Amino acid sequence: MKSFYPLTVLRGVSVILFLLAGAAGIARAADQAGVRPDPFGASKAWSQLAFDPAGAPPVSFIYGGVPSTKFLPQWRRTQGEAKALTDGRTQRTLTWTDAATGLELRIVVVEYSDFPAVEWTGYLKNTGQAATPLIEHLKAVDTEFTGAGEGTKLRTIRGDDYSAASYAPMEFPLNASPRIFQPVGGRPTDTGWPYYNIDHGTDGALLALGWPGQWQAEFARDHGGVHATGGQQTVHLSLRPGEEIRTPLVALLFWKGADWIEGQNAWRKWFLAHNTPRQNGRLPPTANMICLPGLKSVAATELEGLRTYLRHGMRPDFHWIDAGWYEMDKSWFAAKGIGTWRPDPIRFPHGIREVSDEVHSEGMKFVLWFEPERVYRGSELWEEHPDWLLKWDGAEKKDLRLLNLGNAAAREWITRRVTELITREGVDIYRQDFNIEPLGAWAANDAPDRQGMTENLHVQGYLAFWDTLLNDHPGMMIDSCASGGRRNDLETMRRSVPLLRSDYQGPGLPAGAEYKMGIDVFDGNQGHTYGLSLWLPYFGTGEYADDVYSARSHLCPWMGLGVHLDDPDWAALRRQVSDHRSVADLFSGDYYPLTPYTSSDADWIAWQFVRTRQGDGMVQAFRREKNPVTVSTLKLRGLKNDARYEFRDLDSGKTTVHGGRELMTEGLTVKAASPRTALIFVFTEVK
Repeated sequence: MKSFYPLTVLRGVSVILFLLAGAAGIARAADQAGVRPDPFGASKAWSQLAFDPAGAPPVSFIYGGVPSTKFLPQWRRTQGEAKALTDGRTQRTLTWTDAATGLELRIVVVEYSDFPAVEWTGYLKNTGQAATPLIEHLKAVDTEFTGAGEGTKLRTIRGDDYSAASYAPMEFPLNASPRIFQPVGGRPTDTGWPYYNIDHGTDGALLALGWPGQWQAEFARDHGGVHATGGQQTVHLSLRPGEEIRTPLVALLFWKGADWIEGQNAWRKWFLAHNTPRQNGRLPPTANMICLPGLKSVAATELEGLRTYLRHGMRPDFHWIDAGWYEMDKSWFAAKGIGTWRPDPIRFPHGIREVSDEVHSEGMKFVLWFEPERVYRGSELWEEHPDWLLKWDGAEKKDLRLLNLGNAAAREWITRRVTELITREGVDIYRQDFNIEPLGAWAANDAPDRQGMTENLHVQGYLAFWDTLLNDHPGMMIDSCASGGRRNDLETMRRSVPLLRSDYQGPGLPAGAEYKMGIDVFDGNQGHTYGLSLWLPYFGTGEYADDVYSARSHLCPWMGLGVHLDDPDWAALRRQVSDHRSVADLFSGDYYPLTPYTSSDADWIAWQFVRTRQGDGMVQAFRREKNPVTVSTLKLRGLKNDARYEFRDLDSGKTTVHGGRELMTEGLTVKAASPRTALIFVFTEVK
């Protein structure tokens, strides 16, 4: 059953936009941020109407069978004083309280002075003395955007599902029939992707849900507007005295420009400026790391692998130990160390610190893998704290449990255990994986009148766990992983970076075996960069082969090398690292697809990154394995009409000079003599 309760309907935006966009301060802020000033009017007007204390907010729910639009106007309303935050942001809190039951709705709103953006999170708390009536259909966003014509499209990408199709761009025409989206199994970017661009053609809005759990979003065109709703997928519960639940974080950014790519680049700028976590005040570095093959690591083997890289003239930035450093028999997954979290005393007789100390002595940093939420039979948590663990129904997962992060004692235990390991073992990057779907365990723990409660408390606990780790270890970076890239919602991305965008990097083979990867691994990873770059400006992946085409198909801001060390092509590996270091910083610029997205191995695929202020960038172009066409002409974007740019072929070193207007109207012609060729051209504005 579907119900819409439109609460915030924006009217007359074009008039308000005209009045507000002329303000000198707004125009200056927009220019400094590299964002066109026009969207500020829409942002301010929308926020003023949406969060007018006398109106109805863009958070909705049903309470005791009645829609919130019916009763919120009668509840006691208060608005706190505006509070200045860092980086030009302003926060205000609006509260509605039911005098009869004590239920409190609190919405925390943050507005930005340098981007046409606003965000909010809703909280429901029982301040009364008895359980509340039933709360249902809690929506973090329930609102309407005007300006939707017949050509309005909804744009997003596919989430990660361990395939070549992960992060494939998707486009949907909007009509009266709702488009409904959700992830699989409770991990927020498992197949689904909670980031959207409502594209009217030359303006629109980008909307994201920050929820590290099971969300649902709906979009439909309705009476000339787009109705958008989204939130935790299942909320059907009564709150006990003192209990509080929250909605997903909602972020909204307005854009105006030539087309929807302008909106995506405004989003990328905002994401880097206000979302990507800092280490000691700085954005995370572009870097490369090594990870030795195999998932049963041994201290001596790790040290010898590191020394082998160094002997062959390679000095990576990071050394990573993956799963399997704890007590286990044959399987890293089915291991009693999962839930105990201590280094195996036989394979690491001096602890993991023996490895990290040598890594640090070489001027490198150290990454260690964890998976704290999954608990295996026989572990310390399993044996000593079964009351902290959630079960799945059925026999399939009989040896597995989910650590309930909504339980304060459980969260305190895992926080203490992990923080001790980080300190004692010399960890610079804490890598957290999540290789199981939690939704079934959450749901199995809920009574009929408490559906969604376990998930909500777990999500709150997960975020609190990470906040504590970051507070206790200043300068530490968290790497978010969940069977690849299946937990990269906005709340998670504000605390971490995804250094493995997908597990679909290539099949692992035993050392000494001939390494073969199917064509779709290369084409798929090209597609991963193509789609994910629309939304995330910083991510990484692993690379298992030593040839140029494979390396460039996987090229990211962060690169992991996982080749076998029996007899690799060291010159080729050094070339990989050199290529990466030549271009890695350019990924932070504006992003422009130069060809349509394609999965065909008979096509060209290409894209461009450009840093306008620095006047530099790069073009990547791939002539795929069965492509018969030698030449492709690519019309570039984001350049200055009256500027000239020097292009350098990263392979031959040959340079050419072109005018900006020429490159954007006539295009850059690239040639590949044979199929399976990966080209990189770096360019710099000629002063």
